[in-house]
Amino acid sequence: MSNSFDGMHPYEPEIGSFEDVEAGTDEDVTAKTGTTTVGVSTEDGVVIGTDRRASLGGRFVSNKNVQKVEQIHPTAALTLVGSVGGAQSFIRTLRAESNLYEQRRGKPLSIHGLATLAGNFARGGPFFAINPILGGVDDEGSHVYSIDPAGGVMEDDYTVTGSGMQLAHGTLEGNYDPSLSIEEAEGLVASAVYAASERDTGSGNGLVVATITEDGVEIEEYDDATELISA
Repeated sequence: MSNSFDGMHPYEPEIGSFEDVEAGTDEDVTAKTGTTTVGVSTEDGVVIGTDRRASLGGRFVSNKNVQKVEQIHPTAALTLVGSVGGAQSFIRTLRAESNLYEQRRGKPLSIHGLATLAGNFARGGPFFAINPILGGVDDEGSHVYSIDPAGGVMEDDYTVTGSGMQLAHGTLEGNYDPSLSIEEAEGLVASAVYAASERDTGSGNGLVVATITEDGVEIEEYDDATELISA
C-alpha cells in the first residue's frame, strides 16, 4: 500500500521547488517594487528611506503609495524590495521570529542576530527575489545591513538596494559622514531617493523615511522628497 507521505515527514511543511515553475512565466504579472531603498548609519541612529512606487513587470505603475519600510523589532526596520508578495511574507516571518525571541528570552534580539536570521531565511526560505536593507540600533551602536537574494549579509555605514541604486549611490558617496546628525541624515537619504526617482522608472511617487534610535522606530511619509531636503 502506497503512502502519500513517501519520502516526507507528515508534519513538515510542503514547499514547492523552483523546477515546478517555468522560468519567466510570471515576469509580466508579478507586482514588483522596482524601487530605491537607502540606509544610512550615524552615531545617533539609523535613517532608512524608500520611494513609494510598485510596478508590473517594470513597465506599468500598479501602485503609487506603497510603504516599503516596516518595523520588525523594537529598534529595527526592514525595507520591502523585489517581488511584493515575497517581500511582504519575508517581513511578516522575520517580525514573528523577532517577537518570539523577545517573548522567550525577555529581551530583544541583537541587530547582528536579526541580520543573521534574515540571511538564513533569504537563503533557505520560499521568498522570491528580495534584496532588503535592515537597519537597527542596539547596545553595540547603529547598524545597516544589505541582505542579498542568496542570503548574503553585508554591514556598511550606508547602503542602497533596488533599481535606482546606482543613482542614489552617487549622492551618498560625496556627502556621507558618520558624524551626521539624524536630521542631516534624513536630508541626505531624501536627496538620494529623489536623485534616483528623477531617472529610474521603477522609483518615484514620494518618500517614506524610517528614523531608528535607541528609543524606537518612527516612520513618516512624504508626497514629495524635496519637503525633507529643504528642511
